Amino acid sequence: MEPKVMIILGSASDFNVAEKSIGILEILGISYDVRVASAHRTHEKVKKIVEESTANGVEVFIGIAGLSAHLPGIIAANTYKPVVGVPVSVKLGGLDALFAIVQMPVGAPVATVGIDRGENGAILAAQVVGIHDAGVRTKLSKMRREFFFKLKNDEEELAEKLTGNYYSRHSFEIDELETTKEEDPTESDDGEYPDIAVIAGSYSDIKIAKKTTKFLDKLRITYNTSVISPIRHPKKFEKFMEETKAVKLYIAISGLSAHVTGAVVGFTEKPVIGVPCNIRLGGLDALLSMVNMPPGVPVATLGIDSGGNAAILAAEMLGIGDANIKQELLDFKGNMNCPGN
Repeated sequence: MEPKVMIILGSASDFNVAEKSIGILEILGISYDVRVASAHRTHEKVKKIVEESTANGVEVFIGIAGLSAHLPGIIAANTYKPVVGVPVSVKLGGLDALFAIVQMPVGAPVATVGIDRGENGAILAAQVVGIHDAGVRTKLSKMRREFFFKLKNDEEELAEKLTGNYYSRHSFEIDELETTKEEDPTESDDGEYPDIAVIAGSYSDIKIAKKTTKFLDKLRITYNTSVISPIRHPKKFEKFMEETKAVKLYIAISGLSAHVTGAVVGFTEKPVIGVPCNIRLGGLDALLSMVNMPPGVPVATLGIDSGGNAAILAAEMLGIGDANIKQELLDFKGNMNCPGN
């Protein structure tokens, strides 16, 4: 059985983070391989692993590295398959690794998850595989429900510990989790829907959204676009997510406290690509609030204002099961003249 996911560690010391990824892939029954290769010390080994894995059917790469973490970027430079980057906290709280992984130049996107979030890296990889595999989508849906039920059990255990004189537990019952149905795995195969829903959180994010759709047009990928805020218009946002649930993936573009991506992830089990925008603080507020998602709800975060890379990453994801998009992607990468992303 050939692996669908290739996990590459920059150092054997990163294995504690890789174990989180492995645990998720085992639960979901997705085949994987694990290798150790350094972008700086064994560059040729990395290149060989990536090129041979790409040729032999690996669908997604997970690069796990700390410090000056160039490994996921080197992987992305040598494949047209999607690359998930997991920064490891070794020094500086992992921020050095995070910035090294997420801020990739146009043409070589890395879908970055939070620091030490190996489980989210694997869930994101599984979401990508699930675009073209209904069985994986069904398993993901089941696992997500188990995450939610664990939270409910945690709340009940906490309630037993609350003994203050003025603690008064509200009598209402929240039955949403009991009535939520697993996503229909056939919805993503409906040809009437565009491949991608592109969401801008506000009109100040339109410039980056237009850059994204410009690249999608060049790649001949179908999409729709909307400007909608889950903070200002929560009911409208919820309706929008219901109406777009059959798309294959989402691209969410947002500045400031980038709640748009987190809100999208809360409503879907499809991959969510996040683009932080530079509105204040150089975009760091948006980047950090977007990438550091809790376990179970990853956002494939890209660099600040990286609208072009969002489209390229989407094409890499969709191209796994669509020969036409794959060819458009290869042609596009072959003709790139490195415009600003």
